[in-house]
Amino acid sequence: MSEIRKVSVIGSGTMGNGIAQVFAANGIPVMMVDVQQDYVERGMAAIKKSLEKMAAKGAIPADEVAATLHRIRPTTRMVDAADADLVVEAVPEDFRVKAEVFKTLSENTETRTILASNTSSISITRLAALTDRPDRVVGMHFMNPVPVMKLVEVIRGQRTSDATLAVVVDSAKRLGKTPVEVNDFPGFVSNRVLMPMINEAVFCLMEGVATKEAIDEVMKLGMAHPMGPLTLADLIGLDTCLSIMEVLHKDLGDGKYRPCPLLRRMVDARLLGRKSGEGFYKYA
Repeated sequence: MSEIRKVSVIGSGTMGNGIAQVFAANGIPVMMVDVQQDYVERGMAAIKKSLEKMAAKGAIPADEVAATLHRIRPTTRMVDAADADLVVEAVPEDFRVKAEVFKTLSENTETRTILASNTSSISITRLAALTDRPDRVVGMHFMNPVPVMKLVEVIRGQRTSDATLAVVVDSAKRLGKTPVEVNDFPGFVSNRVLMPMINEAVFCLMEGVATKEAIDEVMKLGMAHPMGPLTLADLIGLDTCLSIMEVLHKDLGDGKYRPCPLLRRMVDARLLGRKSGEGFYKYA
């Protein structure tokens, strides 16, 4: 297969609807799948809002809003994803959940179909081993917010073929993204570097080194980061940050990746950041 003509995205949350949007905006029909009708409806509403915001800023022509939405078909039936050339999984960062998705996809898609995961930290090799085509399983890690961020981390599993990697790299370029190839290690590059920084910022807050505003300001002004680590954690979702730190801690076996107790406590309290209305900061 040299070109992706039809895509299915599994998951309609922040990452899933963003991935569906960028494929559809580039002329590729998308099936967006989730387990409940209200989830996919919320995903479609988020895409519509994003496109309308882009049109209002003049980033896209106004008529592209309806055209892009028309290319996305929301569904709650996994079987509707069966005839895609590429399936991108974007469900929560939990190996058990992703494993069930990959087993189902292996049983219900054609063997030619490439299966990609948007995982932030979980082993592509482990997911691939659950399928009948480990050579056609790959990581396709988009950054949040997907319509804006240029990077796509393309992760090669132990048995990912050169042909599969080439198709996915080409597909990312068609979306106007910059694909960067990395190997399959816990956290890959992006989150192996980013998450310990966020975790250390939470330790600084917990230990009273500085206020949350001061910690964020130091990193913005001193290191030229567009936003501080605590603000970024709220954007990513504190539950996602915790899940990634747990993968790093377990799979690398190094105490430096121990999740901060404050991070764990905030997740237990369902203070997850923007998605819950409150994390380190409060949101309207």
